[in-house]
Amino acid sequence: MAQLVVATGNRGKLSEIRELLSRMDMDAAVDVSVLSDYPGAPEVLETGTTFRENAVIKAVTAASFTGEVAMADDSGLVVDALGGVPGVMSARYGGRGASDQDRYERLLREMEHVPDADRTARFVCVVAVASPDGSVSSAEGTVEGAIARAPRGHGGVGYDPGFLIPELGRTFGELPPLAKNGLSHRARALAGAEPLIREAISRWDAGRKSSRGLR
Repeated sequence: MAQLVVATGNRGKLSEIRELLSRMDMDAAVDVSVLSDYPGAPEVLETGTTFRENAVIKAVTAASFTGEVAMADDSGLVVDALGGVPGVMSARYGGRGASDQDRYERLLREMEHVPDADRTARFVCVVAVASPDGSVSSAEGTVEGAIARAPRGHGGVGYDPGFLIPELGRTFGELPPLAKNGLSHRARALAGAEPLIREAISRWDAGRKSSRGLR
C-alpha cells in the first residue's frame, strides 16, 4: 500500500486530516502515518515567515527523513484589527506553555473594544506535499469569519470557540466535527492538495518500482 506521512505532532489536527482524507476515499489506497511514528524523527522548527514556508519546511523534512511522500500543513488565524496577528504565530500566541484556551482568551481580551464591523478575520491553511526527491507543491484554503465577543462551544481545536461564521451565527466551536470539516480552511486546502498528493504518490511509487526493476 502507498505511504503518506503527515508531519504534525498535533493529534487534534491529525484526526481532522484523517477524517478529511477518508472523505476523499484516499485512506483505502494510502496508509497514513505520522512523522513521530518513525524512531529518531527530528523535531521540525517552524522558522518560516509565511504559512507556505512553514508547511514546506515540515513536509520536506518529513519526506527526506522517512523516504516517503509527506504532507504538512501550516495554518492560523489572521485578524484584521490586529494587523494580521496572530498569523504564523497562532500556535505560539501567548507564550510557551499557553493552552488553546489561554490563546483565544488573550485574543478576545485584545479585541474587547473593537466594534463588530471591524472584527473580521479568517483562518488560513496551506498544505504542502513533498517527495523524497525534493519536489514540492502546495495548495491554500481560507474561510472568512469574525471574532466573537465571547467563546462559544467546546468543539474543534485552537481558536475555534472564538471564530464566528456570521452567516451561520455559530462559532467553529459550536459546529459538529462533520459540519466544520465540510467548510474549514483545512478542508479547502486539502481539497486543493488531493490531486497533488495522488500525483506525488503515483510518481514516487512508479519511480521506486522502476529502480527495483533495474536491480
